[in-house]
Amino acid sequence: MRQLLNTLYLSTEGAYAHLEGETLVVKVGDAKRGQVPMHHLGAIVCLGRVSLSPQLMARCMADGRSIVWLNENGRFQARVEGEVGGNILLRQAQFRAADKPEIALQLSKAFIAGKLKNSRNVLMRSARDSKDEAEKTQLAKAAKALAVNLRNVQHAESPASVLGLEGDAARVYFEQFNTLIKPSMRAEFEYKGRSRRPPKDAVNALISFIYALLLSDCRSALETVGLDPQMGFFHVVRPGRPALALDLMEEFRAVLGDRLALTLINRGQLQNKDFEFRTGGAVYLNDTGRKTVVVAYQERKKETMQHPVLETQVEIGLLPLLQARLLARYLRGDVPHYIPFFNK
Repeated sequence: MRQLLNTLYLSTEGAYAHLEGETLVVKVGDAKRGQVPMHHLGAIVCLGRVSLSPQLMARCMADGRSIVWLNENGRFQARVEGEVGGNILLRQAQFRAADKPEIALQLSKAFIAGKLKNSRNVLMRSARDSKDEAEKTQLAKAAKALAVNLRNVQHAESPASVLGLEGDAARVYFEQFNTLIKPSMRAEFEYKGRSRRPPKDAVNALISFIYALLLSDCRSALETVGLDPQMGFFHVVRPGRPALALDLMEEFRAVLGDRLALTLINRGQLQNKDFEFRTGGAVYLNDTGRKTVVVAYQERKKETMQHPVLETQVEIGLLPLLQARLLARYLRGDVPHYIPFFNK
């Protein structure tokens, strides 16, 4: 169970990582900026203009350690990994299941039920904490709407129905996002509706960046247990698209994504100076902002939370791996149902 290895995020422009014996060393120019033992690392994520030595890359491939490149804004660019591992029998079971509409529907309903339940908990938590009665009522009404959609998902008879319910719930949820931000921070962090590629405000820039980090972790979790991250059940399968990683991520958007974004905003850990406002309306985190978010994301992963199936406290960073294992057990036929992660 103690498999929460660190992910190393390299984000300083011009950083160069290389291998010295059993240690990864990071330099910027001629100055050494840090080092970490290789056996402590589970993955490396490169943000922007950073580089790795061929020897370090070869060592990562030999150890089964993935390397991911994202651009400065968190957009996926490339992934390097070694020889394909895992159990071929598990992947065969996964492919067979994907061809069965009833299984795809069952899993789609589970992934989205997890998303809706956890999103509803975010609304309810904020409703309890709010000192404004009108906002309490507004948030409680939205939480009730998500509860209705959650019940309806269980009775959905087609993937299109699940997609429609998920879309409606997402609309209701994000309509309340300004209310989830502390009144004192709303002028600086005004949310204008969900926007991507490019994000049009600081809130969207922050959410999208955290989602990119989360997607990388979900993909790594699936590969660790031997599943193919591209063969999904809810998201449409397309060449190069990690559909199953996107499926799994639905359960954690609120838990690891939205709650972290709100914490960073409401505690004043991010300010306008941490964002780059470009001509044309696009907004992205700058270098300082990215570093703040990465550190907070890593700290969040070290916190513990009660797992509803295992009934024990586990590190939040382990949740995608634990759910990937539960999904593998279901696809192998070891258990009759896949139970999504519900944050109580």
